[in-house]
Amino acid sequence: MQSNRKGFTLIELLIVVVIIGILAAIAIPKFAATKDKAYITAMTSDLKNLGTAEEEFFADSHVYTTDSSTATGYGKYFHATTGVVITIPTDTVGHWSATATHNSLSGSECGIGYGTANPESTTAGEGEPVCIAK
Repeated sequence: MQSNRKGFTLIELLIVVVIIGILAAIAIPKFAATKDKAYITAMTSDLKNLGTAEEEFFADSHVYTTDSSTATGYGKYFHATTGVVITIPTDTVGHWSATATHNSLSGSECGIGYGTANPESTTAGEGEPVCIAK
């Protein structure tokens, strides 16, 4: 007699679930690191854009600024990405430097410098943003 079997056995279904679980365990850590890379890319991009904004401000007023207001400072040329905090020291005469951190990323900081050393790396070139893990 021939049996007409339809469907899957419990063992076959369990094997498929285990295989999917193993693949998920491999993939999830890879995707978690992608978010951190995106935050670092946002900080690097904002520092490059800040460099352009500072140079535009310098072209208009012949000084660099630490003022981020939209009325008088570089803020009329540039706005940081949500979550990125940019800090510019107040002693910028003829040069400037800045650091960037991200609210959702602890332990990493990026820096850029024009006419002065990069606050994160002394070997970085002028205007080259560098990120380090702290």
